[in-house]
Amino acid sequence: MSRKTTYRDAGVDINEADRAVSLIKRHAAKTLTAGVLTSIGSFGAGFSLKGWRDPVLVSSADGVGTKLKIAFATGRHDTVGEDLVNHCVNDIAVQGATPLFFLDYFAVGRLNAEVCGSVVSGIARGCKRNGCALIGGETAEMPGMYAPGEYDLAGFIVGVVERRRMLTGAEIEAGDVLLGLPSQGLHTNGYSLARKLLFEIAGHKLDTRLRELSGTLADELLKIHRSYLAPIQALHKAKYLKGAAHITGGGLTDNVPRILPRGLAAQIDRTSWPDQPIFELLRRIGDIPEEDYRRTFNLGVGMVMVVAEKKIGFVSQILRKMREPFYEIGRVVKQPSPHGARVIFS
Repeated sequence: MSRKTTYRDAGVDINEADRAVSLIKRHAAKTLTAGVLTSIGSFGAGFSLKGWRDPVLVSSADGVGTKLKIAFATGRHDTVGEDLVNHCVNDIAVQGATPLFFLDYFAVGRLNAEVCGSVVSGIARGCKRNGCALIGGETAEMPGMYAPGEYDLAGFIVGVVERRRMLTGAEIEAGDVLLGLPSQGLHTNGYSLARKLLFEIAGHKLDTRLRELSGTLADELLKIHRSYLAPIQALHKAKYLKGAAHITGGGLTDNVPRILPRGLAAQIDRTSWPDQPIFELLRRIGDIPEEDYRRTFNLGVGMVMVVAEKKIGFVSQILRKMREPFYEIGRVVKQPSPHGARVIFS
């Protein structure tokens, strides 16, 4: 006589999934906005665009990368979700978009509802702070796909902007000022190299305290990826912002050129903003080549904004009123040659 085999025997616990969904609904309910037309649990999520005249939807998808390894090792799961939301928000904010709603994808080999709930609490917190709704997502339990205690996390955001108000960088010209807004450490990039340097080469542990840092290595590496939505929107509303670049993978070297019109380059003064200890620590441990260093880490600048030189006084006043620190890190210049560098460090 054959033994009855259940889904749980195959590694999928539907009851645990129900617990996770219950926790998710509780967190998501705190983020709902007036445009939400459906509730968590619907097959598809509905959102109304009522009130927009000529709306352009702007979307982005991203993950947290190997920063998740730090969450696994520390058991601290309530910040990576906020990292994820803020990263996605920044990616659409630089095009002038207002975040509308967010969806998450949480995949795990064996579901733990409490861990899932902790991750989603960070997602909900990020959504609430950025004014967007956690409108749906997917929680997938897939036995054998992930190592015990590990999971994958991805996010999908949709925002909107009036067509005539899109930020494209088309009006950027030589002489414009580059403003750098500080990051909070690594944000969500460069963790594979950072982990190799700190733990394999230097032999540090997550609870190691170094004199350069204000807390443990775990505290430093789990610092939240900042949202720059507020300063971007303030300058865009005032019609002072010509373009903005989110400094993620590829660093200043690869991200600033994405908003520059053909024939222009960015002249950046590397001494114009203060060094953050974590980056100098990593460089010292690994003796990292300068080009690699600049393309792996944000180096303390998480957002670059382009404004006209003649408007810098007004821009400074707005940012200071918001208590938003910023640095004049360079200028837009003519590209030295058709195939020359798009970012020139001095």
